[in-house]
This record gives sequence, structure tokens and C-alpha cells, in this order.
Amino acid sequence: MTAIQEIHNLLQIFQNGYTCRDLTQLDAFMELFNSDVEVIGTNGVKPDADEWYMSRESARELVQGDWEAWGDLCLDLASASIHTLGDAGWIAASATVTQIIGEENYESYLNFVKSLIDKPGISAEQKLHNILRGGTNTVYELRRGEKFVWALRFTAVVVRESNDWKFAQMNFSFPTIYFPDVRIFEK
Repeated sequence: MTAIQEIHNLLQIFQNGYTCRDLTQLDAFMELFNSDVEVIGTNGVKPDADEWYMSRESARELVQGDWEAWGDLCLDLASASIHTLGDAGWIAASATVTQIIGEENYESYLNFVKSLIDKPGISAEQKLHNILRGGTNTVYELRRGEKFVWALRFTAVVVRESNDWKFAQMNFSFPTIYFPDVRIFEK
């Protein structure tokens, strides 16, 4: 079996884990990652903050959260781009995340608004901007239907360790044609 086939098999096992979401198998699933893996989720902005994990143990939190509450991840394995050089490889694949989000999202958003109003350190103007933007997005998106399918980019670096390929770095990202959700302001 070639290295590319072995890495493709690793991707298939990864996909199977995300498809089955068996929390009793989470620790075994995490063995697909090397101990110093860096995993960047869609909300990752800076290392060791939000969804930017710097070890297998911390990345477990992301995977568990995905399996418990995220949509259905579907990697396009047939068109995944896989390359190798020695004991290192890199992967790029398109994917989708599909989730059913129903009317309860209105209530969820209102609970977010309640917590935002009482949150210290944010100006009243900024709170209002966040409420209006989020409220408009919530109403707009839910009017388009309860089934959400998001395009996703999946990239990863793998390394061969004791004849097994393991993820050394991974990034999940949503493409956007609008202004990104995160913006940094000079202080």
C-alpha cells in the first residue's frame, strides 16, 4: 500500500469517527492524532484560545463538542488532495457540515441576548450592534429553512510514527465571501 493510500485510509477512519459519534470510542479515536497535535476549529483565532488546541488532550475537547453538538461532517474523500514527502504528508479536502436548526434557535438567540446585556466590559453601542447583527442573521437564515449545509475546508498535516500515519496539524475553516466574523481593532 502506498503512503497516499495509507493517508486516505486515515481520512476514512477519521470520517467514520465523525459519522458514528460514539463517545465510548473517543479515546481510541484520539489515537489518530500525535501527542503534540495542533487542531484549529472554525472559531480558532489565537493559539490556546477558543478553538485553537495545542495538544491531543486539549483537542479532545473540540472533537467531543463536535460529536455532541455540531452538524454532520462529510469530507469529500474522493477528491481529497493528498501529498507526501518522506514521513510527512499534507491534505486538503472540501467538506460540508449539515445541521437541522429549528424554531428553538429563536429562543436560544434570545437567551444569548440576555447574557450579552449583562456582560461587563462591552459598551452599550457594541452590545446593540451584536444584538442587531445576530438577530438579523437568525431571522434571515431560519426563514430559508431548517436544514443548514455549510461549505467547509479541511486541511491537515500528517506524520508517520512507527509505521502509522497520525495527524500533526488540522484546520477546519468556513469560506466566506462577506466580511469575516472576527475583526481585530487597534487599541
